Amino acid sequence: MLFNSFIFIFLFLPVTLLGFHFIGSRGRHRVALAWLVGASLFFYGWWNPAYLGLILGSMLFNYGVGIALNSRPKKVTLTLGIAVNLGLLAYFKYANFFVDNLNNLVGTDFVLESIILPLAISFFTFQQIAYLVDAYRGETQEYRFLHYALFVTFFPQLIAGPIVHHKQMLPQFSHDSLYRLRASHLAVGITIFTLGLFKKVVLADGVAIYATPVFSAAERGVELTIFEAWGGSLAYTLQLYFDFSGYSDMAIGLARMFGVRLPLNFNSPYKSTNIIDFWRRWHITLSTFLRDYLYIPLGGNRKGESRRLTNLMITMLLGGLWHGAGWTFLLWGGLHGVYLIANHLFRKAFPARRYSPLTHVLAWALTMLAVVVAWVPFRAESIGSAGRILKSMFGLNGIALPDTLLSRITAIAPGIAEKGIISAGMWRNNVFGSPIAGITWIAILSFIALALPNVPQFMNRTRPVVSSDLKSLTPTGFAWRQSRAMAILLAVIFVWSIGQLSSVSPFLYFNF
Repeated sequence: MLFNSFIFIFLFLPVTLLGFHFIGSRGRHRVALAWLVGASLFFYGWWNPAYLGLILGSMLFNYGVGIALNSRPKKVTLTLGIAVNLGLLAYFKYANFFVDNLNNLVGTDFVLESIILPLAISFFTFQQIAYLVDAYRGETQEYRFLHYALFVTFFPQLIAGPIVHHKQMLPQFSHDSLYRLRASHLAVGITIFTLGLFKKVVLADGVAIYATPVFSAAERGVELTIFEAWGGSLAYTLQLYFDFSGYSDMAIGLARMFGVRLPLNFNSPYKSTNIIDFWRRWHITLSTFLRDYLYIPLGGNRKGESRRLTNLMITMLLGGLWHGAGWTFLLWGGLHGVYLIANHLFRKAFPARRYSPLTHVLAWALTMLAVVVAWVPFRAESIGSAGRILKSMFGLNGIALPDTLLSRITAIAPGIAEKGIISAGMWRNNVFGSPIAGITWIAILSFIALALPNVPQFMNRTRPVVSSDLKSLTPTGFAWRQSRAMAILLAVIFVWSIGQLSSVSPFLYFNF
């Protein structure tokens, strides 16, 4: 079941929300929690009921390990718990990838039936690993299976995050006021959900039609022009941002309708002026998980500079592999590992100082260039198609210009054709759709991502996320106020978004 579907918006959500508050307002809090867990499991099972057993088995196992961490040997218990979780993830996500590459490497012909990746396994596995480590450290503990089940399955953040810590979410359900339906929570939650829905079905899906054909053409071996390659890459850069940040906003809005605050997952990452800052803003809960449960246990920066940089590269390679079983994801992670290493070495060579506005602009441009280049293998279906797009982006396939423009240039500089400029038209393959429309989409979405406040910033006065994340939201003059004009604007945006649901598309991060 998708957030951006009629059945979710007009049936599942109101029934679940009203049922929870109807039961909870009568003092039956445990029954209300059971209702919410049951609804969340129904939401998960809608995709494939067969995998309900998988998530239930995972919860029972990790709940048992969490209880066992009260006794010794704690370290052995934790190691066993993490190993089983990673083993389960490895089987479903990486078994086919491993066997295929083993066959290619040593010439064997092992056959493994195609394994369908269970929805959300990467997210609920990492969330439960974080719980086990926190329980081992004595930072949290759960003795009631119902509460633990809610922590894992809470449907607003079950499928694609944010990755939530037990201590961030569960204590909120201990407040009696949460079980009473409150107009203020509904107003804030519906606003955030609607803005996230608009980002997904209007903005992300609207620009997707200029990205998908370009990457499909590259996979078929088509030689793209520099303009087609850059157009498709920029379109995907914006599609991914508005798709996943839209999902995260919808998750925050849905949780707030129940009176619950989730962590911040996006904070305008395309405004970053360096890669370190980018990773503090992009998919924040995954970045935090990788830092706290991988980079720091590897040694972090405690064992010298060379070990620190090695740990950074290992973390980013595994972060890339977490996104998918493919060499393209490893390449993406490796590129960001190189970027982070270069950023840290630069900071060491040139300690913090005041930079001019022009320097900030140049730093932002370099950062975005690096990010867009890395998104190419992240999106591409193979290393070969990624290479074709990157070659075209940097003019290695020549720079195609319209005949009329090229003839004028040639009249001025007769030898210009020998410099790699060819007469084939900027859009010779017709894979970018309507160039004017595509460029307009890219320009509008770039303005929104770069010039406007993000949704949590816009809603900052309502404390939309957990308290520890509020300090990350820079105050803005353009902020939400409860008014008739805002309600009318929101209604228009909601109707516009609903009108786009006839062509429902899954969220991109559902693939991970």
